[in-house]
Amino acid sequence: QVQIVESGGGLVQAGGSLKLSCAASGVTLRSTTLGWYRQAPGKQRELVATLSYDGSTYYTDSVRGRFTISRDNAKNTMYLQMNSLKPEDTAAYYCKIGNVFWGQGTQVTVSS
Repeated sequence: QVQIVESGGGLVQAGGSLKLSCAASGVTLRSTTLGWYRQAPGKQRELVATLSYDGSTYYTDSVRGRFTISRDNAKNTMYLQMNSLKPEDTAAYYCKIGNVFWGQGTQVTVSS
């Protein structure tokens, strides 16, 4: 049985930082592609970043240089470090493991 628990969201001022976590059990993170997505009110869910099993990463243009995706194999946990946050980063953030498993989402709100 796969269980995924997201945490780390919150309210932060513009320019601040947050680190999202996605802890999993029942699935091994190091052997699959990991992703972070976000969905703002009234908008479609969009891809933010991915981390492949071989360590390669992808970032959407709007977050490149500010966000970092990573994983801790020993803890079977993935992360999204978000720096220099902007109000337009406000959204619900979801982790995705492989092509099937989604986290429950965590809200990030950036005030101006």
